[in-house]
Amino acid sequence: MEPNYVEHIQEAAQWISDRIDRRSLDMGLVLGSGLGDMAAQVEDAIAIPYDRIPHFPVSTVEGHAGQFVIGKLEGKNVIVMQGRFHYYEGYSMKKVVFPIYVMKQLGVRSLVITNAAGGMNRGFQAGDLMLISDQLNLTGDNPLIGINHPELGPRFPDMSQAYTPQFRELAKRIAAQMGQERGEAIRLQEGVYSGISGPNYLPPAELTMLANLGGDAVGMSTVGEVIAASHAGLKVLGISCITDMAIGEELEPLTHEQVVAVANRTKPIFIELVRRFVKEAQA
Repeated sequence: MEPNYVEHIQEAAQWISDRIDRRSLDMGLVLGSGLGDMAAQVEDAIAIPYDRIPHFPVSTVEGHAGQFVIGKLEGKNVIVMQGRFHYYEGYSMKKVVFPIYVMKQLGVRSLVITNAAGGMNRGFQAGDLMLISDQLNLTGDNPLIGINHPELGPRFPDMSQAYTPQFRELAKRIAAQMGQERGEAIRLQEGVYSGISGPNYLPPAELTMLANLGGDAVGMSTVGEVIAASHAGLKVLGISCITDMAIGEELEPLTHEQVVAVANRTKPIFIELVRRFVKEAQA
């Protein structure tokens, strides 16, 4: 890592801390494409645009507001990333994961990380939610390459339970409860997220390859952030909104607008699931 990386993390965290009445934070949330409206659910909220925070990158992707929202959600003190940073925007992987370390510095102990993804599992359909059980990092990079700073985490962090099993079990119980209340099952899948660099959507041959490698969904985020979260010792719940089917042999053209539209339709169930999880989870 860069020699001044820890100093920059500390300076950014201190700048934020000075503006939030030194409230302790319980949980962080990273909201992906089309899912940023959940930040409006946060009460007693303070919004801090990324471009005001020292050393922070700026999100350039449509559908990403580009700010932290800090306040209360279901009785917990939360910090919400309304928009994230992507490797394909030209940022280094260390910059992409910089906010994860800042949140840890602010006292966060667990994360809910969300994204929009293409479904490669033939048992999925557009509009499903998928609990991430594991990941394939196919970005070609890793945020931990370089000097390791022990104050951030160990040189060789374990990834065997990067997505906390207890969090997944809680999310499944909550989804079952929601289904009983609604009178219809919530389509909550579980599978492996394949993270690619982007920004192009993949051609059929590459999608077929990823499915053969064990991937159930594919997207352009998350894997670096979860590596950093594991490095920092954070618990993680990962949820993908399956916005389209990305099966190589049956691939149809896709636009970012279509991805956001499906995420918007799934939003009410997604928001309810996450809110209930935040309420019940032991950070």
